[in-house]
Amino acid sequence: MRKRSWLTSAISLLILVVLSCSPQGNNLSIQVWFSPGGGCTDAIIGELNKAKKEILVQAYSFTSQAIAKALVDAHKRGVRTEIILDKSQRTEKYSAADFTSHMGVSTYIDGAHAIAHNKIMIIDNETVITGSFNFTKAAEERNAENLLIIRSKQLAKDYLDNWEKHKAHSEKYAGR
Repeated sequence: MRKRSWLTSAISLLILVVLSCSPQGNNLSIQVWFSPGGGCTDAIIGELNKAKKEILVQAYSFTSQAIAKALVDAHKRGVRTEIILDKSQRTEKYSAADFTSHMGVSTYIDGAHAIAHNKIMIIDNETVITGSFNFTKAAEERNAENLLIIRSKQLAKDYLDNWEKHKAHSEKYAGR
């Protein structure tokens, strides 16, 4: 992770204080990254590599080969891995959805919304990865994005409940 500025540290501390005062804040940990070039992709891959039981993903744009490979690697080591993507991933010139689905990762398309604009991962029912950061090479290298990694079982449960609602109306993606 790159050095944090005093403002980044202050924002992280403020978020931590506010959330730790809430019922959801028990055993809370927050890390923040910014792009371009801030290590967001490496931070995500680090969390995926630590997953023991389950990784659930909702993504609008998913073209990062490195993140796709980390998800497939988790799947191969026995971690339940499922992905829900926006319907635009059916027709994008390149989508990591083709790679993940062909490698056996359960991949779904959420076509029930104008845009399924989520950018989240839920890992082992205790870690939530979220922010504006799309799971793309452009998000890491060219865009101004932010990424939060939050460890909170209650927050993970809230995200899981929402993830399950979206999976219920999503269609299985078999790839092209």
